[in-house]
Amino acid sequence: MNNETGIRLSFFCGVFAVIALWELMAPRRKLTTDKGARWFANLAMVALDTAIVRLLFPTLPVGIALIAEQRDWGILNTMDIPLSAKVIAGVVMLDFVIYLQHVLFHNLPVLWRIHRMHHTDLDLDVTSGNRFHPLEIILSLGIKLGAVILTGAPALAVLAFEIILNATSMFNHGNIRIPQPVDRWLRQLLVTPDMHRVHHSIIPRETNSNYGFNLSWWDRLCGTYRDQPDEGHEGMTIGLREFRDPRALTLHRLLIMPLKLK
Repeated sequence: MNNETGIRLSFFCGVFAVIALWELMAPRRKLTTDKGARWFANLAMVALDTAIVRLLFPTLPVGIALIAEQRDWGILNTMDIPLSAKVIAGVVMLDFVIYLQHVLFHNLPVLWRIHRMHHTDLDLDVTSGNRFHPLEIILSLGIKLGAVILTGAPALAVLAFEIILNATSMFNHGNIRIPQPVDRWLRQLLVTPDMHRVHHSIIPRETNSNYGFNLSWWDRLCGTYRDQPDEGHEGMTIGLREFRDPRALTLHRLLIMPLKLK
């Protein structure tokens, strides 16, 4: 755990490179806006989010997990089961928390005003998986810290979850083509790009579905699963009706978006 930052950065760069190359070789959809401008805004947001987290949170989830373990906080720390079982259970429990958080950010108006920035991307690709407003990152991290304490997830589970969540977010936002039979098989366990793309549809009933980032079980179990977009993946429109002008989606305008009334 002494090199958490290095481990996470290595996985981020590796997964990013693989998905970006996959998008060039086998894209799922034609892009509708300037890729350079979108990538600048999205990657600049990643850098800003990272800097703010480092400034405001001296103790991150892995650190909290170590403290919780030392003090026997949380459900799993009170159970006498093998570490491997605790790691698996911890990852699954944290994934469900993130699913519930995502539902909450869509259904509470004050939180939706923050989260909607993520949905204003007019195309989806590997950078979209990290396009989140700093306020959402701060709130999400606070929820995650509380979840780690409550569940008692071991530090190894928390580190694995952080890596998996970031990797699957880039994967399921990727503009990548996967053969339909493979997609059908894969989405029995994981959220695939075709499954998550429905969530970024301009149609509200589709936007409010397929909330999962990693495991696909939660949408099926909680009744929020939608198999395909009404207009098909090539014909669907991505984004929000209120924000269709790419010139209004520059970095500084994205940052002040929660203040906008519409």
